[in-house]
This record gives sequence, C-alpha cells and structure tokens, in this order.
Amino acid sequence: MIHSRKPHQNRCLLYNQGLMPYLDAHGWQRSLLTERIHDPSLDDVLILLEHPPVYTLGQAANSDFLKFDIDKGEYDVHRVERGGEVTYHCPGQLVGYPILNLQRYRQDLHWYLRQLEEVIIRVLAVYGLQGERIPAFTGVWLKGRKVAAIGIKVSRWITMHGFALNVCPDMTGFERIVPCGISDKPVGSLAEWIPGITCQEVRFYVAQSFAEVFDVELIQSQLQGFSSLSKFSL
Repeated sequence: MIHSRKPHQNRCLLYNQGLMPYLDAHGWQRSLLTERIHDPSLDDVLILLEHPPVYTLGQAANSDFLKFDIDKGEYDVHRVERGGEVTYHCPGQLVGYPILNLQRYRQDLHWYLRQLEEVIIRVLAVYGLQGERIPAFTGVWLKGRKVAAIGIKVSRWITMHGFALNVCPDMTGFERIVPCGISDKPVGSLAEWIPGITCQEVRFYVAQSFAEVFDVELIQSQLQGFSSLSKFSL
C-alpha cells in the first residue's frame, strides 16, 4: 500500500562540508544567524562538517576542566557563546550546526535540546544501537558512554552551535579535559561498537533523521569555496 505523505513544514538548506577550521565555521554560523535575525523569512540551515583538533569552552564554562595550561596546549582553545562546558572536536567526529528559526517549530529550548538528542538516538537505532538520555544531563549515551555532546545558543529564537557525534575520532584528545564537566561518565565513539564506521556514511543518516524529527525538506546546497563531501538526496 502506498501512503501519501503530507508536505514538509519547512525547507532547510543542507551544507555537507568537509574538514573546516573551527573559527571559519563559527564565523559562518554567526553570519547566517545575523542574516536571519534581520530577515526571519530566510530558510533554515543544517551544516554537517568535521573540525581539525580544537577545544571549545561554553560562555560560562569552568576552565578548571582543562587538564593543561590554556596558553601552552597543543591545540587551540576557544571560548564561545554556546552553553555547556569544555568539549573537544577533531576529525572523525561529525558536527552538526542547525540554524533554525524556532518560531517555526516550538519556542521552547528544552524541547529543542530533546529534539537534537532524538536525531542522534534515531541514527544509533539504524545500527541496532540503543542511545539513551540521562536525566539532568544533555547529550546521548551508549552503554554508559557519552557519544554525542550538545551545546546551543539561541538569539531571538534563532539557533546556532549544535551537536557533536563521536563516530570514529582519535579519542586521546578527550584525556586532556573533563568532557562536558562530567568526571564520572566516560566518553565513547561509535567505532567501539561498529569497527570501520565512517563520518561519510553517518552523514546520510544524520541528515535523514534530522529531516524526520524536524519535519523539514532538506535542500542540498554548497558553500562557494568549499567542496561538498557527499551528494545524496533524501
């Protein structure tokens, strides 16, 4: 039986980028946010990419969660306007930055955080893995290990920053911090359960799950000056 599908609520531009320096991506997000504050009718955006090794701190994060001198670390450290504590980005970790106008969805930040978690939980389900939420914490856990961190900033109900899913990263960078300020819950990656998994394949499922959870039509787009890693339709 063929079921007719109702039209999607909104369009969302999908940018599948490769490896992008953190500050470049941060500036891009801020530009998209500013444009949408001035013109709320602009389409929503989902950016999927990876970063070279970098540490970031939320605006109110405690620098004591860094296990090294901030001026003498091997990698750059940036304090940014998102919520949350310190986190680590590197190749093999798929990062998603949704630039959404929540007035089109629900003006509720707790709802939005739960939706981002739901996107990751659905991706894990594709691989037969059961992602979990832990009350009082934000993110997604797998067998007691945190595999996805979430930190957002919202201005006039338009979002920036987002989620980071550990697919197959070099996990040693996490040893130099207390990830997300949580000392008693270890971090993990999908590669521990699925050897050989890559960000390339997970991108598709993240985009697909995002489209389902937020009921959007994804429009494959390309940023001038950067090559798209993946071409696919949903």
